[in-house]
Amino acid sequence: MVIPSSFVIRASSFRAEGAVTIIELLVVIIIILILAGLVLSISSYVQNKGARARAETEIAAISAALESYKADNGIYPAGTDTNSLDPTNDVNSSPPTSGTNKYSKAGLYLYEQLAGVTSGVRSQVPSNKSYISFKPNMLSPKDTSKDIVGISDPFGNLYGYSTSKANGGNGYNPTYDLWSTSGGLTLTDTPKWVKNW
Repeated sequence: MVIPSSFVIRASSFRAEGAVTIIELLVVIIIILILAGLVLSISSYVQNKGARARAETEIAAISAALESYKADNGIYPAGTDTNSLDPTNDVNSSPPTSGTNKYSKAGLYLYEQLAGVTSGVRSQVPSNKSYISFKPNMLSPKDTSKDIVGISDPFGNLYGYSTSKANGGNGYNPTYDLWSTSGGLTLTDTPKWVKNW
């Protein structure tokens, strides 16, 4: 039997219609990876910007509460712990993380004065006037079964509160310093901080 030449398949020109080569597949994968990287970097930027905006809002709310406190008491809340926290130096020696350091002691004092309580026990009912109602995500630690050690910023660190300059020490503001380190834990990151000065 003789096979017509129109039915003969030539090996040199064999390629199924719609087939994809390895090179084309690699190009598509690389393009997808580049686009995924761009989306992830943009979402990280947006999350950081949102956290900074929330920190600015919380600092404004705490500052308003401090003004109300001063209107009632004649002074801003100040104690030995807030007088000893130096915003120009202590961020390096006492990082603003949860614990028993200068940040947590000053933050706990600020919380007690503004919430109208006498300790960091979460179940305590205010016995004095409350100047601000703290949301649970603003308190550190986040674990609600543990006592409060301070007021937490959106980056997971404690807000800094200092009255050292008002009492003749170092600082930036003659009344009080209130700041968030915005995730930067050294003095070289100061321009990135969210602050009231």
